[in-house]
Amino acid sequence: MHVRVTFVAAARSSSLLAERFDDDRPLDQAGWHEVQAAAHGLVPLAAAELRYCSPTARSRATGDALGYAPLAQLALRDCDMGRWRGHTLAEVTAREPAAVDAWLADPRATPHGGESLLAFIARVGQWLDTRPAEDGGSIVTVAEPSVVRAALVYALKAPPATYWNIDVRPLSTMALTGRAGRWSLRVQGV
Repeated sequence: MHVRVTFVAAARSSSLLAERFDDDRPLDQAGWHEVQAAAHGLVPLAAAELRYCSPTARSRATGDALGYAPLAQLALRDCDMGRWRGHTLAEVTAREPAAVDAWLADPRATPHGGESLLAFIARVGQWLDTRPAEDGGSIVTVAEPSVVRAALVYALKAPPATYWNIDVRPLSTMALTGRAGRWSLRVQGV
């Protein structure tokens, strides 16, 4: 039994430099414009049998704006960044440069007191592996770019450090096909 899970990265809620760890701000004006511009290509995904989203305001708003009426999934929340929550990477690096270096170098590190990269990837992977697998079924999931990256690392059984080399743009899509423990990346083209 194989299922297709298409991830849609949530529209933005701030500029890249203003992004904060574990941020739950709603879509900004630019994000709303991006959703409107991309809607034509993304609305057809609403035909999926199951529609999910991260519990963040921007993921829910993106899914609703695209007509998905998604069900929020706690397992799809962003990585728990502990005491770094609400701060930018630049702010944390200025205060705790050694801690940031440790966090970037070791996927088991939790200098922020939150969740390790390994635990985050495993949580997202467990969610992926427990999706109902009706042969030929389809699922659409609106999630934070970090969640999409974690799903990709998990599905491809890539080393955790690969996470830092994946760039997920707002409203980009990525499809995984397969079943628990056996996922393949489907590159979508025109």
